[in-house]
Amino acid sequence: MNGLPVLASAVPDSRDAPALGWGVVGTGWIAKRFVDALHAHTRQRVVAVAARRPGSAEAFAGTHGVPTAHPDVAALLADPAVDVVYIATPHPSHAELAIAAIDAGKHVLVEKPLALDAAQAREVASRAHAAGVYCAEALWTFFLPRFDVVRRLVERGEIGDLRTVLAEYGEYLPDDHRAMSPTLAGGSLLDLGTYPIALAARWTGRPATVRAVGETNRSGVNAQTGALVQDESGRIAVLHTSLIAGSATTAALIGTEGSIELPGPFYHPGTVLLRTRDGRARAVFDEPRIGHAGLRFEAAAVARDIADGRTESAVRPLADTIAFLELMDAIRAEAGIDFDAARELVR
Repeated sequence: MNGLPVLASAVPDSRDAPALGWGVVGTGWIAKRFVDALHAHTRQRVVAVAARRPGSAEAFAGTHGVPTAHPDVAALLADPAVDVVYIATPHPSHAELAIAAIDAGKHVLVEKPLALDAAQAREVASRAHAAGVYCAEALWTFFLPRFDVVRRLVERGEIGDLRTVLAEYGEYLPDDHRAMSPTLAGGSLLDLGTYPIALAARWTGRPATVRAVGETNRSGVNAQTGALVQDESGRIAVLHTSLIAGSATTAALIGTEGSIELPGPFYHPGTVLLRTRDGRARAVFDEPRIGHAGLRFEAAAVARDIADGRTESAVRPLADTIAFLELMDAIRAEAGIDFDAARELVR
């Protein structure tokens, strides 16, 4: 917006982060984008890959320039060239594989969500703390320059006392999408709802009241969920997620002195608009719409944390992940959504 003061992010260049050796577990859509982002925009080294499906790791390694394809996850976890493990498998196996990596003495970055529920996440966090290794949830959104600007605006009191979080994410997913499978903890919540729910959990306190409704589709997974949450200080979050159709996927943080608007898709790199409480645009931050090339920021942040001797993310500490999953659990309970089929598969 012409004439507005321009806000700035303090996120360093991803190429400045110390180089680590990464082992990737999983060869799906997000693993491909993660590896491509690291190769194109960082000094990180993806040294190995493993998968549960025979032949998948070899094919991935050949296509994405990874030097070693291990026959199984155990071999990757025993590889001395691997400093940190990135877990990019379907949701039900996240906690199990995170604990396996921790038990092998490896640092670990786990694709969102860290676990199916808060109880699993607490177990992963406890094991990581006991082992003294790094563990974090790869919720890439919070590592973006865009969200560094948001955090700074809120912390400086630019919108006064934050009172409201609005966030929604809708996307059409076809019938053959992984998210349509009950055994893979499918539905809109863990795939798409993570983003609005995590946003609410990050900027509100412990929930005092949760109201939620959901709709189930013919696959037996939640097609859409709406939630109204109020924390102990009275802050309100209004949240919606859907796999029925695409939506604007916007978010806003509203305070007593103004608001922060995040045009869609709010969880991607993009614009931050700061408004006064009477609605006038006050300042703006913008960045290139690089899509999932923005995964480089979380990888670089993890590398810096590990090099600095941290065992948790400075941006996404495990307490934040657990609080998010506690809110997710409360919304699921209110809307009658369970992941029993996925838990049976893990067993």
